[in-house]
Amino acid sequence: MSAEETIHVGGRWRAALAGETREIVDPADATTFAVVAEGAEADADAAITAARRAFDEGPWPHTPVAERAALLRRTAVLLRRDREALGLLESRDAGKTVEEGRVDVDCVADAFDYFADLAAGESAGRVVDAGTDSVHSVVVYEPVGVCALITPWNYPLLQASWKVAPALVAGNTFVLKPSEITPLTTIALIRLLAEAGLPDGVANLVTGPGHSVGARFCEHPDVDLVSFTGGLHSGTKVARSAADTVKKVALELGGKNPNVVFADACATEEGFDTAVDQALNAAFIHSGQVCSAGSRLIVEESVRERFVAELARRAARIRLGRGTEDGVECGPLVSPQQLEKTEYYVDAALAEGAVVRSGGRRPEPSATRPANGYFYEPTVLDQCERTMRVVREEVFGPVLTVETFTTEDEAVALANDTEYGLAGGVWTSDAGRARRVAGRLRHGTVWINDFHPYLPQAEWGGFGKSGVGRELGPSGLAEYREAKHVYQNLDPKPVRWFAG
Repeated sequence: MSAEETIHVGGRWRAALAGETREIVDPADATTFAVVAEGAEADADAAITAARRAFDEGPWPHTPVAERAALLRRTAVLLRRDREALGLLESRDAGKTVEEGRVDVDCVADAFDYFADLAAGESAGRVVDAGTDSVHSVVVYEPVGVCALITPWNYPLLQASWKVAPALVAGNTFVLKPSEITPLTTIALIRLLAEAGLPDGVANLVTGPGHSVGARFCEHPDVDLVSFTGGLHSGTKVARSAADTVKKVALELGGKNPNVVFADACATEEGFDTAVDQALNAAFIHSGQVCSAGSRLIVEESVRERFVAELARRAARIRLGRGTEDGVECGPLVSPQQLEKTEYYVDAALAEGAVVRSGGRRPEPSATRPANGYFYEPTVLDQCERTMRVVREEVFGPVLTVETFTTEDEAVALANDTEYGLAGGVWTSDAGRARRVAGRLRHGTVWINDFHPYLPQAEWGGFGKSGVGRELGPSGLAEYREAKHVYQNLDPKPVRWFAG
């Protein structure tokens, strides 16, 4: 197989039909380190045709759930076997640290195991009492059909697993489009599925841009479901395109996530240290390129100056560099466009009155930080107001804004004053306050005295413009199934509605 044969259709790897390719760039030094096929509409059509045939004529939808679950478990074993290689590949492709890449692989393997266990443990159907012994009524669950899965560039392997694993164990076939910027670990996942014994045509992959491949997936009449994770602008296009053929749609879009810190959480030195440490983690893991990043610090006025000063001091000490280097804590942004976008938002914030407490610029080159890399210093912006674009819009970079409050009601109002509603955090030592505030926040996930952990068993969704549908948890599997009510009359007799 040549480097350009990264399109997988009907069990075969091949190049793009038009022969186009794309260079994959290491964001740490802007050098090309891989070449992939650049698919287009014709490649998307071929993949959909293969997936349709595999669903309508192939064995996978009718394979017993126990066998489908076993394939997921075999895939999890292979993921753990290749953990080091996949973690390194994710680091080079997306810019994150190798340790972050390793953790991603662990989470992916766990997701495959979780959905295998969930599906294998379910009953065959739900009996509905029809009120008579002469009728047998049951609700059963069947695969949706052909699923189009479109994933983002920031967590390529992890986001793919949240869609691929439940789609497969539910009995669907799929076409998959990873981000054209970071496709390499998704390609590796398809190879592992084949190694695990997945039948030809069930898993199909097209590497290529969203405006052609992704758009075709969404509008094609032979696709039954579209699951998209990405930005708000692209997500609205997906929804419009899918509406013409009335597909099922799941969208996980952007976030502008509040991290609310009450003064009582900082009453002890340990509490203060923990809250500051987690505020750093919330904002700067993977250089802030996380949909659930805690990019809005909302801190009680009485502890604001001490908290922000310590936060800025620690942010300035974060070791920034190539993710594959030992000791590096934060890698580059994924692309020059993302770097320029981050600079734009910081410049706009300064023009509107924000104050830089740490960062706010590209760093000086070093042995672990090549001059051509897409690096930006972890940045803390103080004295921010809700009218500022940096506070209202998703930056997707290492930028943390600071707002303050004096009352609980004000804290809740600030946290909910956003078009998004993906995630948020609450820090307090008052158990009653923790429950009250968490209950009032309009966000799909709320962490109390923590930030960023997720569990495969928990559902992941959002309010507002953060999307529709659910991933992970039981509903993550339900997204890829259709409910069918089977009503069987055990003693049929003439009805004679009409006089004849």
